[in-house]
Amino acid sequence: MRPYDRHARVMRLTSLDLILIAVYLAGITAFGIALRRGQSTVRDYFLGGRTAPWWALAFSIVATETSTLTIVGTPALAFAGNLTFLQLVLGYLAGRVVIVLVFLPRYFRGEYYTAYQLMERRFGAKVKAVAASTFLVTRALAEGVRIAAIGFVIKAAFGTGQRTSVLLIVALVLIYTFEGGMKAVIWTDVVQFLLYFSCSIASFFLLLHAIPGGWTTVMHAASTTDKFRMFDFSFSFTNPAKTYTFWSGMIGGTFLTMASHGTDQTIVQRLLAAKSERESKIALLASGGIILFQFALFLVLGVMLYAWHGAPVVHAGVSYDSVLPDFIVTAMPSGMRGLMIAAILAIAMSNASGSLNSLAASSVLDFQELRGRDLSSQVHEGEPAGDEKSRPSGTPRDFFRFSRGMTLVWGALLALLGTLNWGPMLEAGLTIASITFGILLGLFLLAFLFQRATARGVLVGMFTGLAGILYIHFRTPLLWTWYVPAGTFITFLAGAMGSYL
Repeated sequence: MRPYDRHARVMRLTSLDLILIAVYLAGITAFGIALRRGQSTVRDYFLGGRTAPWWALAFSIVATETSTLTIVGTPALAFAGNLTFLQLVLGYLAGRVVIVLVFLPRYFRGEYYTAYQLMERRFGAKVKAVAASTFLVTRALAEGVRIAAIGFVIKAAFGTGQRTSVLLIVALVLIYTFEGGMKAVIWTDVVQFLLYFSCSIASFFLLLHAIPGGWTTVMHAASTTDKFRMFDFSFSFTNPAKTYTFWSGMIGGTFLTMASHGTDQTIVQRLLAAKSERESKIALLASGGIILFQFALFLVLGVMLYAWHGAPVVHAGVSYDSVLPDFIVTAMPSGMRGLMIAAILAIAMSNASGSLNSLAASSVLDFQELRGRDLSSQVHEGEPAGDEKSRPSGTPRDFFRFSRGMTLVWGALLALLGTLNWGPMLEAGLTIASITFGILLGLFLLAFLFQRATARGVLVGMFTGLAGILYIHFRTPLLWTWYVPAGTFITFLAGAMGSYL
């Protein structure tokens, strides 16, 4: 077998490809801007007026948790390995069930706009500020990795540098997110999901047609390296070859999803934008079914790309993130190539828009006390609340403008982070998120399951959890799939003990 050579084929985009990409970029931006009508309050800007149906929210959730890392990195995992990553996805499904049963009923007992306002009600403003700060740092870094991944696609397609491609995508997303708020985010997510999902299915058939011998060749190439292996019931905390096993997948994936979908503002904001608790639950469960099919499709594409390259020799520790972008620009027919690149751009734009809106929402709503302002009543009634001493000087329109201003600030920061070099991207993004997700999940479980938890105790738990998981990351060989369970356990245990003491 020969080694994989990513420079073996060269082909440039045609005029048709460029036209399709340009039409998509212009069309989705214009569509997002058109949704700005009727927005005048923070509630409109951050929750879209709670008018989106459950199916649109399901598509938006999938589009949000699917990133350029997913469509570029997931086929690369199967290209170099097999299908065992699906075991982690099974944990994603189990985590959703826990959120439906434990988290969502509490979110809908009040009128919340961020995940961390619930923590304020339980523990006070300081805990809310610490939790929100943890989210802001984590989401900014993780989204920086996601945006950086678009550089692979743009560089393969246009030959441009990473910085140029990142600035272009962030600028376009910033325009319609700034104008349209959460309503624009949700409905552009729907369009972007339909585009990349249909193009991914089309890629399956195009790739199958491009492989001499079709599926028979795929099966033959895969059999020699056990590419279609899905389950691994061995157990290890430290062996990199056992990163994706049934146990790490089910346990780690469940905890990861409980944290990412139950405590991370980016997803929680969509769940809170539902018309009712019931529709929120349906949207979350439906998204799980879609995400399972989607990851299976991306992994199979990776196996097919392995067969298309003639079953090449792959080397451990080498990144194969460019394998799908290379296929797109070198082997896809004109027109389809342009649509596929537009689909990958759609994923990047969907992630960035959701992150921008959620980062702005948390910045505005979770740090009111630092500005001596109370937005909660102004969101609904349009009047400041409290006595004369606590009454803020701003109006609902002022807060609305401030919210849009924070969107611009975060857009600039994400553009900067997207120009950095993050290494192998799928696992880099998941590792960054996993370091702090356990801390947030431990906090929320203390609030939900431990009635004697106190504000001082949970703060002790969060800082102990952060110290513990940083020590684990830098000083131990523990696999990243165990970071969230470990961080959750440390935070919960330290928080409980701190509350007792």
